[in-house]
Amino acid sequence: MSDPLTQQPERLSQTAVTDTPDTVSTGTETSPESSVCHEPKQIKRVLEAALLTAQEPLPMAALKRLFDNAVNARQISAALDEIAGDWLDSGIALVQVASGWRFQARKEMQPFLNRLDPPKAPRYSRAVLETLAIIAYHQPVTRGDIEEIRGISVSSTVLKTLTSRGWVDQVGYRNVPGKPALLATTQQFLDDLGLQSLEALPPLQELGALVEADVESAHSAEAEAITDPEKGQ
Repeated sequence: MSDPLTQQPERLSQTAVTDTPDTVSTGTETSPESSVCHEPKQIKRVLEAALLTAQEPLPMAALKRLFDNAVNARQISAALDEIAGDWLDSGIALVQVASGWRFQARKEMQPFLNRLDPPKAPRYSRAVLETLAIIAYHQPVTRGDIEEIRGISVSSTVLKTLTSRGWVDQVGYRNVPGKPALLATTQQFLDDLGLQSLEALPPLQELGALVEADVESAHSAEAEAITDPEKGQ
């Protein structure tokens, strides 16, 4: 007959082996919190909170990171459409611009908001607006291209005004003698004008009005005042 004391360690060992799979995490289990976070209602809440508190437009990649990439673009787009619908009757709108999605005040609200924070943005000179239009509609262009189209030399201050504003940047060099720099508009330019892409640019004659409208908006209220670089031209 076996001694019960000699059998006890064997039983304990078997118990330990049997319990191991139940107590050790494999790293592939889904937590209750994760499941709840991926429900449509919670996806909307997370997206709305992120967009309302973001300082810059949020692209799709950033929105996916909110859910550790466990929510796909189709689900996020559906939630964004619902959020936009929820805000239709408010003074704020969810819009898509070149860099992503953001909340912004509707245009009809701007006159009221300006009373709290009057715009300090400059009025751009004709030279600046003409140069911007040439770059926007003919990009990429060199300084020589701009001068040929305008029929007048381009002041370095004009280009500095546009690059300082974040609307124009150097994107490369033309493969000709001297390798002149190529200039093009930026995503910031599209964001400030509320556009998703260059294809959404208005007709040339309307661009100036659109730019002037932007410099009176809340975005340009934070811009640094710039002296007219070609006054008198």
